[in-house]
Amino acid sequence: MILLTEDGVSVRETARRVKVSAPAVSNWRKRFREQRLAGLHDALKSGRPRTHDEERIAQLLNRALVRRPKAATHWSVRTLAEDTGISKSTVQRYLSLFGVQPHRARSFKLSNDPFFIEKVREVVGLYLNPPDNALVLCVDEKSQVQALERTQPVLPMGLGYVEGITHDYVRHGTTTLFAALNIANGQVFTQCKPRHRHQEFLSFLRHIDASVPKSLDVHLIVDNYGTHKHARVRAWLARRPRFHVHYTPTYSSWLNQVERWFGLITQRAIRRGSFSSVTDLRRQIERFVVEWNQHPKPFVWTATAQSILAKLERLGKVICGTQH
Repeated sequence: MILLTEDGVSVRETARRVKVSAPAVSNWRKRFREQRLAGLHDALKSGRPRTHDEERIAQLLNRALVRRPKAATHWSVRTLAEDTGISKSTVQRYLSLFGVQPHRARSFKLSNDPFFIEKVREVVGLYLNPPDNALVLCVDEKSQVQALERTQPVLPMGLGYVEGITHDYVRHGTTTLFAALNIANGQVFTQCKPRHRHQEFLSFLRHIDASVPKSLDVHLIVDNYGTHKHARVRAWLARRPRFHVHYTPTYSSWLNQVERWFGLITQRAIRRGSFSSVTDLRRQIERFVVEWNQHPKPFVWTATAQSILAKLERLGKVICGTQH
């Protein structure tokens, strides 16, 4: 700005070139004329000095991260303010600034499967590099889906307020939703059964066998539920060499993509519904499946086995570091 104005460029043109306001150009030009180079350094601004220095802020964060209150499991803004003598608004500001959230917690479960690494690599390999002339299906069952009927009519959504449903309901029974998700195109094979024993699982496997062209191999990704490993199920699979079963590690349902699809159908078609009978619930499930299969959307898996194992290794180090 100074060089341009010294070369005779107007204030407005200088402001346009350096993309600042014209008053800003005039201000810096005046400071340079009065103080020369010293005027180009930013001056101290008026206002009250900081109440808490870096050491005090570090003590606040250290207390929130390391220590716990005497009679509670976690800190709140109020308890931290009382314990440190810092105002609630200041505590809230610094917790938000550094992303510290003592009021929140996330659940996790580490697998104790002795073949965890091998199974992760096997399943992720099917996602990232599926075999030729084969269908990869993520299979599982959503058990105990309840047909709940709300005791009062639903209040419709309107301008300024959300849909209202009663918190109490009448139970009309349950159903079990068996589903197989095709990872290639997102389509699903489904069946609703009254129970989830090995007999029902075998019936669903027969449904898959009849639905998939005989020229294709079938790779099934399933969890370690006892039904999936029943002797009769193993015998049925042994008589059909085109079926290949891949078990996810224990406590690792997140590896099975059909669990994500179960989350979608629960959120969009079941949780906020009101069903007068199990038959009514099954009809709603079937309507959702038909609509989904008309416009399927496969889930995009991007995590490699190496990235998953590296993340779990970091988590293990954090856990070991916090144990006393």
